Amino acid sequence: MSIRKLTDLLTVVPRGKRLLGLDLGSKTIGMAISDPGFAVASPIGTIKRTKFTVDARELAKVLKDREVGAVVIGLPVNMDGTEGPAAERARQFGASMLEHRDLLGGEQEIAFWDERLSTSAVQRMMIDADMTRKRRAEVVDKMAAAYILQGALDALGRYRRDIEAAENPQDQDNEGRE
Repeated sequence: MSIRKLTDLLTVVPRGKRLLGLDLGSKTIGMAISDPGFAVASPIGTIKRTKFTVDARELAKVLKDREVGAVVIGLPVNMDGTEGPAAERARQFGASMLEHRDLLGGEQEIAFWDERLSTSAVQRMMIDADMTRKRRAEVVDKMAAAYILQGALDALGRYRRDIEAAENPQDQDNEGRE
């Protein structure tokens, strides 16, 4: 288990494993899971935050049951690109995961993904869908985790296509001729 760049996950996560996205709130941790092909993120639930070791035990169950190869933690970067106290707390959570790798299973890699405006974007979508305030409160954290993870998956997909295009430049030359 180590902290990696997001793009490293394409080469270090074993085939068939999934990514787990986390939205770290002060009261809950929203969770979302990817498919094994790293294309689609789906919300799966929340963990009510208590002490880290208690949260880690809950997280360990998800990591094992869902065959997770890496965890993508939402990093709340400020609008100007700087990292404030919330980003520092997210990075500390990742560091705590490394310190407690035995409790978590120790096999998963960790990456961070800029989650600017994820919660507000999800809130807008739910309001547009005419969801009640009560229902929004129930699902916002896991939906934000899915939004964060989907952003990371989309970036990985673009990176993968760019690598394939660089490795096969003749395919690009032939695309317009068919």
